[in-house]
Amino acid sequence: MAGINKVIIVGNLGDKPTINQTSTGNAASNFSVATSESWTDKSTGFKEERTEWHRIACYGKTAENAYEYLDKGSKVYVEGKLKTTKWQDDKGQDRYTTDIVVSGYNGIIQYLDKKPQDSGGQERQFPYEDMKGFKSRKDPNDQNKDDDDIPF
Repeated sequence: MAGINKVIIVGNLGDKPTINQTSTGNAASNFSVATSESWTDKSTGFKEERTEWHRIACYGKTAENAYEYLDKGSKVYVEGKLKTTKWQDDKGQDRYTTDIVVSGYNGIIQYLDKKPQDSGGQERQFPYEDMKGFKSRKDPNDQNKDDDDIPF
């Protein structure tokens, strides 16, 4: 039986997304999202808070839209899968980096803030064609479904 690798976070961008190209020419974007939790310490009565930083990687039209529409502080909903990469530092030590990869039918980045303003103070518009792929889900009306994979 196959496992499930799914991550959902809602948080704020730490900085503007970067954009690069993969070796195949596709757009690739990276950015970090902060999530926070707070509680009251029962022994001291003080409010405590902890922030976690999550590295996000996305590709193709989703990467282009993230770079164009997201900015530092933007609130986003991110749905993707975890991917850990092993690499070596300058001293030859093994290091590991874990990213949330947003791709395929189950990858989503949804902008949760109000529409941003352009440099002239006007609200930027999000034309449908530009946002296509920003929230990528399989079309439930797709007639090319393969029902043979249903286990019941």
